[in-house]
Amino acid sequence: MDFYTVVDEKDMDEPSSQYIKTIEWDMMDKTKFFPLSMLSSFTVRCALYPLTLIKTRLQIQKHNDLYTGMLDAYGKIYRYEGFTGLYRGFWVSSVQIISGVFYISTYEGARHILKQQNVNSNVRALIAGAAASLVGQTIIVPFDVLSQHLMMMGVNGREEKNFNTLGLKIQPGRSKFALTLDVARHILKVDGIAGFYRGYWASLSAYVPNSALWWGFYHFYQDQLFAIAPTWVSHLFIQSVSGTLGGFTTTVLTNPLDVVRARLQVQRIGSMRCAFRDLWVEEGLRMFCKGLSARLIQSATFSCSIIIGYETIKRISVNDEYKQFIKW
Repeated sequence: MDFYTVVDEKDMDEPSSQYIKTIEWDMMDKTKFFPLSMLSSFTVRCALYPLTLIKTRLQIQKHNDLYTGMLDAYGKIYRYEGFTGLYRGFWVSSVQIISGVFYISTYEGARHILKQQNVNSNVRALIAGAAASLVGQTIIVPFDVLSQHLMMMGVNGREEKNFNTLGLKIQPGRSKFALTLDVARHILKVDGIAGFYRGYWASLSAYVPNSALWWGFYHFYQDQLFAIAPTWVSHLFIQSVSGTLGGFTTTVLTNPLDVVRARLQVQRIGSMRCAFRDLWVEEGLRMFCKGLSARLIQSATFSCSIIIGYETIKRISVNDEYKQFIKW
């Protein structure tokens, strides 16, 4: 999931109209913004990656055969694989910080064009969020496929039979880069280039609505909070709460799509239809909450962290002539 925030539009009818609530793209120094944004994104992803790994394993397992929940998964992974097991596949996944640059550039560009057409703020956010996710996913899916296969490797004991879908094993002393090449060669041999885009349409079906809905809910919650919050309340605090609520709501609505995406990419299921059918047969109504606890914590924490980092960077990067109109 990639998520960024922008404050609501400047409203000249409000008592706090001297403050800019939307830090626009052309108000910032990009030489400051891009490197700081990438650093912030990498830091957040590094801190929260274990939740991503746990969420993926909970989604891939059948029923609760391997892990009974998020805490049980954390304990078993740490016990069997050590601390590094929680970061398996991280360096491949970290390429997402590059796709994040394209994501936010697409988002801001689409939002700017729609603003010129006088499109409503919430609708602008929804459409721009969908467009940004489309671009971001096209770049990141091959790396997502690699990282998710790596996440499934290295599990000891009875779990290995269930998770190691490639039949590859981690050899002592073998570097992470060499293991990644092994996985890439195996995917290329079995499925060809198309194997690196396995689950691409499922990813779009999961992440494009997720991104669009997140932006829509984010602006909805932000509007409501700005309407009821006293003028002395921090704008950054309101944005962080809005992002967290947006992430929470969107995750509940899109969780089955994310489970299907993960299974298509890891288990080599033929189609989304088959994946949904198998998931329904295995889980029934539980498919709507499979891996949900880890995903909710990941999404809410990620949304809040990214927003705080992103909005702070925007304030640091804003051009001097606007600094006096920015409220923290």
